[in-house]
Amino acid sequence: MQETRLDTARIRAARRVIDPVFLDTPLYRCEALEPGLGCTVSIKLETANPVRSFKARGTEVVASLLADKGSRAAVCASAGNLGQALAWSGRGRGLDVTVVASRFATRAKLDRIRALDAGLELVDGDHEMARERAAAIARYDGIRLVEDSLDIETCEGAATIGLELVDTAPSFDTVLIALGGGALATGVGHVVKALAPEVEVICVQPLGAPAMTRSWRGRRVVTTDSTDTIADGVAGRRPIPAVLNDLLLVADDAVLVQEASIIAGMRMLLDHAGLVVEPSAALGIAAILEDRDRFADRHVVTIVCGSNVDVDAYHRWVGTTPVHRS
Repeated sequence: MQETRLDTARIRAARRVIDPVFLDTPLYRCEALEPGLGCTVSIKLETANPVRSFKARGTEVVASLLADKGSRAAVCASAGNLGQALAWSGRGRGLDVTVVASRFATRAKLDRIRALDAGLELVDGDHEMARERAAAIARYDGIRLVEDSLDIETCEGAATIGLELVDTAPSFDTVLIALGGGALATGVGHVVKALAPEVEVICVQPLGAPAMTRSWRGRRVVTTDSTDTIADGVAGRRPIPAVLNDLLLVADDAVLVQEASIIAGMRMLLDHAGLVVEPSAALGIAAILEDRDRFADRHVVTIVCGSNVDVDAYHRWVGTTPVHRS
């Protein structure tokens, strides 16, 4: 494999600084899903931790390095999950964390960022505007800007998921990875291609937020003017060139899925796996639903990457009725 920015030795070392609460997440075959999908399906469950997503693997590495250098503050832009993760990792190491997010981000994610004692600044725009504001704060205050996917620590923290897949899973043919900024896809993809190159790495993105997939297909950065998807965790418009370069080396394919398939995937994970997930976490199931013939008779691993979802929105999407207690 050609060289990415990632390093397998550093990824192995990252496990020593990541709190064990985020490591060795459940990995299991979910037979109840298989009749509806037509293939063998294993789930890597990245939601069974204090921040309900994989993001803390990366922020643990970032915060550990900052603490070692005596840094006291950091800022990031986030759709919600990175912000929670950095707040959690920073709080444990005495860092002053500021998160910039869109005012239209999922309310539950914003509430949890506040609950973790981080400063929260909201912008009247989308995630790209939040990125610009976070960069301005970092310049003005002279503090560390944590940029998801661009900062190699976020990718190599996520890549520890790949180590666990390769080291513990029975033989599998395909791994389906949610694609947004690219930290998860490039991290897991790097490890899988380095240690199990026969496994197909397929990235999945919503049709309503296609920038990184279009960039991967065109082998150049393609931006979009807007996004239109319920999968807020992967709704970027401006791919980072260095991340795209890594993705071009590790991804075998990148596919786009419709909103209806994402919702159907969320409902399947609820009905057949007992999992309440955010839309981004259902992208892998959505990809199988849209192309059953492609995955027929394969053993597919899908990474369930987050479960930070607004309860009311979730009930609207999957058609369940919330329980009201007096």
